[in-house]
Amino acid sequence: MTPQLEAVALACERDWRMLFENLELQLAAGDMLQVSGPNGSGKTSLLRLLAGLMRPTHGQVLLNGKPLERQDSELARVLLWIGHAAGIKDLLTPEENLAWLCALHRPAERQAIWQALESIGLRGFEDVPCHTLSAGQQRRVALARLYLDSPPLWILDEPFTALDKQGVAQLEQHLAAHCEQGGMVVLTTHHSLERKPAGYREINLGQWAV
Repeated sequence: MTPQLEAVALACERDWRMLFENLELQLAAGDMLQVSGPNGSGKTSLLRLLAGLMRPTHGQVLLNGKPLERQDSELARVLLWIGHAAGIKDLLTPEENLAWLCALHRPAERQAIWQALESIGLRGFEDVPCHTLSAGQQRRVALARLYLDSPPLWILDEPFTALDKQGVAQLEQHLAAHCEQGGMVVLTTHHSLERKPAGYREINLGQWAV
């Protein structure tokens, strides 16, 4: 099977320090890749490279066989990035935040947004300003994008941050189900996953440290 996401001889330098080099990885439909490693090893940098938010120092990232930098206008159709910060606007409501985020690339109907918010336990909070929500609830607003019509490749930086035990279990189930339906997930987390799809594997960036 042709890899759908591939890193070839990837190297990343930040602040005049080489974090890793000659990194190779491949992901196909159904795969989940957990990126681990000590603090400062470049976990977030690797995710940003795979999401097209940074350019590698050396090597390249291929998506469906094509260099990522040649697909900037198409990435939103195939890739969803959720960073370590919730990435939502405090003065907007959960519904307004999701409508705004979706409008940038994949517009969503109001009913679909309400259904996504219900799925992550925010029924009744659709129209309250996000600054009144707890950190865990704000994280759930960001993660609600995973319950909308979303692309096949999810790249998630510490998605379990601020979630309670129930939220963690639900997200684990949802990520595994996404892979079992042919999607792909790349994530960083300090959390030990209980629910792993058949295509799960882990990469430790310490192996590529310079």
